[in-house]
Amino acid sequence: MRLQKARSNVLAVILATLAGILLPVGPAMSQRAGDAAAAAADTPAGAIAARRVVLRFLTTSDFPPFNFYDEDGVLTGFNVDIARAICLQLDVTCEVSEREWNDLIPALERNEADAVIAGHAVTANSLLKVSFSDRYFHTPGRFAGRRTDTTTTATPEGLEGKRIAVASGTAHEAFMREYFRSSRILPFDNPDLAREALKAGEVDVVFDDGIGLSFWVNGTGSEQCCDFKGGAYLEPKYFGDGIAIALNKADPQLKADVDAALAEVRSSGRFAELVTRYFPYRLY
Repeated sequence: MRLQKARSNVLAVILATLAGILLPVGPAMSQRAGDAAAAAADTPAGAIAARRVVLRFLTTSDFPPFNFYDEDGVLTGFNVDIARAICLQLDVTCEVSEREWNDLIPALERNEADAVIAGHAVTANSLLKVSFSDRYFHTPGRFAGRRTDTTTTATPEGLEGKRIAVASGTAHEAFMREYFRSSRILPFDNPDLAREALKAGEVDVVFDDGIGLSFWVNGTGSEQCCDFKGGAYLEPKYFGDGIAIALNKADPQLKADVDAALAEVRSSGRFAELVTRYFPYRLY
């Protein structure tokens, strides 16, 4: 019953995703998105640019497809292009620089940047240091199994007694032990080993991060052994409440501007374009 409720919540998020919204679902959040879009529409042209000439973003360079250096040595990725789309909407010059992950939030606190776009989750601890934009992306948990297995269904009943590979100590393992108690949960030291066990036929399915798993399933590493089974899981207790842009707490106007710009980037269709470009495989 609990899993059915969790899957119902997931369905709501998936529908929002398909609409290009990718925000936590609910009346309050829907109202916030509408308010942000209205704010953007009501802002006189050039008013934001008059307040701010440059918007300084920080990110990392080692987390493709979110942020990485391309073959020409140019910093790029989904996060980088979202930052540029926001700057374009606000009519300001965009500066996107890289830092080590551990220095991102401290640099923001030192006022060495205006915003950090690197995949930060909104947590109680981080909210003590910075503010956050509206969420702009969610990472699902997904099952993958061998292509030749066309009968197994990725449900607690369908996987009863089946061997499920997970990375040890992760939210994915915790989710399996909570909702798939009748299955054989087999933890591995890391996701790569869990996926290799699936490819070798040592387990029946693997449960993992949907983004990394999508690139493995469709890449050369899997040798076309496997495909997704069942739908996406986005239970916030285990997989977080989405990622957002970290902003300086001392600049509440910037949060309002960024939220309004994000709403416009979504409604214009630009957000959906970027999702398709950087995540060409089915995530949800």
